[in-house]
Amino acid sequence: MGKCDAKEYDVVIVGAGLAGLSCAYYLAAKKKRVLVLERHTYAGGRTSSFVDEEYGEKRMQVESGLHRYIGYYSALPALMRRCGVKLRDMVTWEETAEILVKHENRKVVLGLAPVFGPWKTLRGILGNRDTLSARDKVSLIPFFLSGFLSYIFSDHLDNYTVEEYARRHHVTDRAQRLILEPLSTGVFFMSPDHYSAYAFFGLFAPAIPKFYKMRIGAYLGGMTEVMCDPIVRKVKELGGEFRFGETIESVLLENGRVTGVLSKKGEEYRAGHTVIAATLPAAKEILKPLRKREELKDFFRLPTMSSATVQMELDEPALGKDITTFGPGTDMASFAEQSRSTFRGKAGRLSVILGNPEKYVDKSTEELKDIVTEQMGMLGVHIKGHILDARKVVEENDFYSLDKGNQKLRPKQDTGIDGLVLAGDYTRTSSFATMEGAVKSGKKAAKVCIQKGIV
Repeated sequence: MGKCDAKEYDVVIVGAGLAGLSCAYYLAAKKKRVLVLERHTYAGGRTSSFVDEEYGEKRMQVESGLHRYIGYYSALPALMRRCGVKLRDMVTWEETAEILVKHENRKVVLGLAPVFGPWKTLRGILGNRDTLSARDKVSLIPFFLSGFLSYIFSDHLDNYTVEEYARRHHVTDRAQRLILEPLSTGVFFMSPDHYSAYAFFGLFAPAIPKFYKMRIGAYLGGMTEVMCDPIVRKVKELGGEFRFGETIESVLLENGRVTGVLSKKGEEYRAGHTVIAATLPAAKEILKPLRKREELKDFFRLPTMSSATVQMELDEPALGKDITTFGPGTDMASFAEQSRSTFRGKAGRLSVILGNPEKYVDKSTEELKDIVTEQMGMLGVHIKGHILDARKVVEENDFYSLDKGNQKLRPKQDTGIDGLVLAGDYTRTSSFATMEGAVKSGKKAAKVCIQKGIV
């Protein structure tokens, strides 16, 4: 069994997703000796891009899921600037999103940028009269006003689902289906009858004081290449080290203190502090030796949810624009054409986030391709006969569940256990299961390590 000298590293970080990368940067910037261990051969975790080869067939570029950058993020852009990345080189901005109405051959067009696209935003509010009546729109006002006020001044919202809160405020059925369903299932693939109202309003609340920054960005390339690799390069430049393809089995313990981790290859990596920045199920597996510790009681109780996407190469674009699109009433929760943005050079490229992912995680790519083709047709998007290749990308039980009642279970980065720190979007930050939340958690984890000093 191999051993790494405990004096070689100040901090060992497990996971090279955004939480681990953020933590590594802020520690390396303080001249701490950092080692990042990652089971994949590439960085990014749930915000990664890679080449997939399914069943020996031809290779296909895919990403971990359809992601969007939100303009009011602050921690993520700050990290990217520190790593030498200009935002304009990483994302292209969308000023509108579309909601396709099932079987009606109509759509709702929403403006997303009140400052950068004011007229489109105003048209989205005042227009769409053929799909949303004045009564539908007005019914949303008390829902949003009460929700944002409750989010700021109380903590009772986590007792309600989005659907329960909407009914409590008499939102019309059509407004629920065409507005609230896309904003819940389409963003976090959890339906309004399960999605916590606290998480729902918490996602959009930062847009209120930062309304002038509000807009949505599509990535100008694979997320590993345009976002995560530059952080890796910067951390290395600052003296940090990475070991990819290294799966961690468990933490190492000495007299109740975490002193490092053990890999499945039998390698021991020791350091003054160990930061577990893996996904929630992976973190639970690594921390099994500490399962009975009272400090981690809520951590082990925090439930998970899955995600499933289908990514398809086409012989022509499926949609006229590369913008975020929603499909309420189907399991095509949200989707986007990407041939002019993320996957430039492809004749056509469609990525689809599936709602109710638990139904689909065990289905084959071929089965999902047929389901997507049929349901996209219900929305007026006809791709039958145009699909060149397809892949399913499943993250099974990798996200913490945004169901009501779970927010109080999110653990702090400082576990209270000597030598052990947590990072990940499931840990307690002002953000939720987002890239912004992951970066914030990594920064907070680094701060904990620095404040506690290196042992």
